[in-house]
Amino acid sequence: MTHTTKKAWLVGGGIGSLAAAAFMLRDGGMQGSNITILEATPLAGGSLDGGGNAEDGYTLRGGRMLTTDNYECTWDLFKSIPSLENPGQSVHDETIAFNERHLPHSRARLVDRNRFKIDVGSMGFSMQDRLELLKLTEADEDTLGNSAITDWLSPEFFDTKFWYMWATTFAFQPWHSAVEFKRYLHRFMLEFSRIETLAGVKRTIYNQYDSLVRPLVAWLREQGVVVIHDCTVTDIAIDEQDGKLTATALHCQRRGLADVIAVQPGDLVFFQNGSMTDASSYGSMDSAPPKLSKNDSGGWRLWEKLAHGRPDLGRPAAFNSSIPESYWASYTVTLKEPAFFEKMEQFTGNSAGTGGLVTFKDSNWFMSVVLAHQPHFAGQPEGVQVFWGYALHPDRIGNFVAKPMSDCSGADILRELCGHLNFDLSIMDSAICIPCRMPYITSMFMPRHKSDRPLPVPVRSTNLALVSQFVELADDVVFTVEYSVRAAQTAVYQLLDVQREIPAIQAHDKSLKVKLDAVIKAFK
Repeated sequence: MTHTTKKAWLVGGGIGSLAAAAFMLRDGGMQGSNITILEATPLAGGSLDGGGNAEDGYTLRGGRMLTTDNYECTWDLFKSIPSLENPGQSVHDETIAFNERHLPHSRARLVDRNRFKIDVGSMGFSMQDRLELLKLTEADEDTLGNSAITDWLSPEFFDTKFWYMWATTFAFQPWHSAVEFKRYLHRFMLEFSRIETLAGVKRTIYNQYDSLVRPLVAWLREQGVVVIHDCTVTDIAIDEQDGKLTATALHCQRRGLADVIAVQPGDLVFFQNGSMTDASSYGSMDSAPPKLSKNDSGGWRLWEKLAHGRPDLGRPAAFNSSIPESYWASYTVTLKEPAFFEKMEQFTGNSAGTGGLVTFKDSNWFMSVVLAHQPHFAGQPEGVQVFWGYALHPDRIGNFVAKPMSDCSGADILRELCGHLNFDLSIMDSAICIPCRMPYITSMFMPRHKSDRPLPVPVRSTNLALVSQFVELADDVVFTVEYSVRAAQTAVYQLLDVQREIPAIQAHDKSLKVKLDAVIKAFK
């Protein structure tokens, strides 16, 4: 089926919109010149970002883990996207080849207050922990409702080695949604038995902006897709007739000037509702990041406006109403001397790019650090190294710095990090550490009812789709690239009546071997 005259307008330039554009081209028969992406910032990619330079310091808000045993829609997409650096290869092929050369096997997953590498062969469960975890895992989502993880698991569970590793791998907090925690236990059951080594985690060659976003945007542009930057959509006009919702116009601000884009009958609108990196802010070596909220950025405003009086378009307040419960902070460090990497590789027993997260389990900030394979940025100069870390409890007083991480400069964070490693601070003399505050980074994990998330194509919608981490997809897990890509593929196939099957979620949790491995691991 071809749609040579149909147009599509995509509000937001994150991975959800980029993937939707690609699926419309590849599978939906649309013309590239009829697809327009409207992005408020100067760069596409949304939360999959990477910026800065060697002189001023590189920046990363986060790094998304990938696996080749899951992420079915993501790999289905990137098998079609050509590599920017390896002619004749797809992004999928070059990523697989890279991970075959750099096999992950963490030898220092957890480190205690004495800089002792903890034996993580055992998960540290009591029989009560095992029974409670089994009960949560087997409960249906209607029973779990909008309960929190702490409603199902006893306080002792949150002091197990399993929790320290699972929480920092996936960024869970005890007060987060029990439904989301259960979904992760099922979706990544294959990882349960190897969580201590992170052997199932795969990485892109560079950061995910350079490795995923740049080639995808380049391919879209080659197909004629139009990407308009510095364009903020302030409203989507909705016509409500006969119980149906139809988007009829987009109200925009472009470089300070108001504009209205008419949506013709038969045309489509894709909207990235909500943003986990909304109101992010950066600090410097001398200053902490400004404490922003949705009122400073307006990133949630459009979804709130659309959902008002329309419950089938979701309930944003379930996700963006409590910054202390959805907030953590990260930091990116740029080095021009090899000493830190050398000492970390000696301490951990892992070369950069093979160890994954090193978590300081007794850190008041619940701090972790990871050394990626170098270079981590396209064009990163020889002799420059970059690493990233984050902390799940940035509102707490540090162990070596007498203030919360949220009030810390880059220099303060380096002092705290060196304290946990017992490294001389002089090893960081030439380092540039840029902290980042993300008030809504785990907002999609907040306890919620199923109805708080809209479907990718709401039941009453004729031409409006929502593609983000805040839509409802059965059985899949948020805070993954896969969720946004699957939402995009689902919406495109439904609106364009694409007959091709969406790749099914691999049911590893139904495998007898995977279940047996998980039970064995739980009883070690």
